[in-house]
Amino acid sequence: MNKIKKGDIVARKSYGKDIIFTVKNIINNKQEKIAILKGTIDRIEADSSIEDLEIVNKQIINEKMETLHHKMNNKIAQTKETRGQSEYQIGILSPNHKNKEKIITGKILHLDGDKKYSQKSYYYYKKLGLNAVVRNIPEYKQPRVVYQLLKTYNPDILVITGHDGMIKRGTDYHNIYNYRNSKYFIQTVKEARRYDQEKNNHLVIFARSMPKLLRSNYFSRS
Repeated sequence: MNKIKKGDIVARKSYGKDIIFTVKNIINNKQEKIAILKGTIDRIEADSSIEDLEIVNKQIINEKMETLHHKMNNKIAQTKETRGQSEYQIGILSPNHKNKEKIITGKILHLDGDKKYSQKSYYYYKKLGLNAVVRNIPEYKQPRVVYQLLKTYNPDILVITGHDGMIKRGTDYHNIYNYRNSKYFIQTVKEARRYDQEKNNHLVIFARSMPKLLRSNYFSRS
């Protein structure tokens, strides 16, 4: 059996190898070695016994990534075609273009906990011609830095994303502390709202998808 190490691309045998992960870290427990896993394609974090992991062939990874990249580029092309991007200029209003559709897009600040996803997000923003600043900030640091970043960049739209997952799978759905990073996303949104209330900027916030039970409890505008 191949020795699993940090940085390996793996899948969990007990879950039918349904999700591909990168080994983020390995913890030595008394009974067994536990791998901390980060989704390579899916936005999820998990842990697993080393014995339950199997290294995934790099060719399979490349094929999946290429398929995903192809789908994203197709969606971007379809979006441009639907909007008729060749007939307008994004973010510009000019009397010389009266017969053309004009669309004003807001400035975007995107915080993401994963470096690769941050790079991909920036790439796709640019492909769409959007004005975006993307910062790679680990999930646990996002609440600490979001206020200052909002002051620095003064965006119209804030996007907050990263990896997440349940610590005890299938149990304690109502318990925020049973999710690896949801509490940080909640704190980040609250800090962003504090900034928005002080500045009255009408900031639009898009936070990563959260379980409905937590979302209703923690993201209400009370």
